[in-house]
Amino acid sequence: MTGPSTSSGTLTGSARVQDKVAVITGGCSGIGLATARRLAAEGARVVIGDIDDRRGPELADELGGLYRRTDVTDPGQVTALFAAARDTYGSLDIAFNNAGISPPEDDSILDTDLDAWNKVQQVNLTSVYLCCKAALSIMTEQGRGSIINTASFVAVMGAATSQISYSASKGGVLSMTRELGVQFARSGIRVNALCPGPVNTPLLQELFASDPERAARRLVHVPMGRFAEPEEIANAVLFLASDESSFITASTFLVDGGISAAYVTPL
Repeated sequence: MTGPSTSSGTLTGSARVQDKVAVITGGCSGIGLATARRLAAEGARVVIGDIDDRRGPELADELGGLYRRTDVTDPGQVTALFAAARDTYGSLDIAFNNAGISPPEDDSILDTDLDAWNKVQQVNLTSVYLCCKAALSIMTEQGRGSIINTASFVAVMGAATSQISYSASKGGVLSMTRELGVQFARSGIRVNALCPGPVNTPLLQELFASDPERAARRLVHVPMGRFAEPEEIANAVLFLASDESSFITASTFLVDGGISAAYVTPL
């Protein structure tokens, strides 16, 4: 799936997060993978938390970082992930809490059963709570840090093609992020919610393959006429992780190609 050429390619050499330690959940694919590579290219020491034991170690070698198998719904494993970053590299400067799912059984509220609802809430919302808690316990001792939580443009909009638990979970991430950003602002810690629009990731590609009509209904609402590439979202994470965003906290950081501002899109 490709769109018009963009200037979103990885720009290297400026070292905007040089020697900072970054934990990235869901770092083996999609936005997480693009961000891991982007932050590493800018000088960060990257620790990936994921459940992909085949790809994880390969990526750690590629990036000169660490991989830790982490079920983000397990409090002990989450705590161990962030502790590994601190114990190995001496600090925790960036937490990109990005792991999430969007299973097909999460649909209209009339069709989504409680098990499907709970599964999505656990992975998409409870995991962010656990990751923030683990990160903040370290960052408050340091007196510094940047936390970026992946929410979504659906946290600020409604959709007739509903994924009810996904939308609710991302709304929860957005609200929790806002509160943490305010609460810890004077502790030297910034907490922001990244809200991507539709992104050309394996999740979206799977949707296109399984239900092209449903996917096309999404594309028509994007003013730019295409979906984002993961690298474009990674650039936004880099900005929020770096000192360039030093006065930004508790924000709803939309990177959505204008979809949340659109009423009628260009032909």
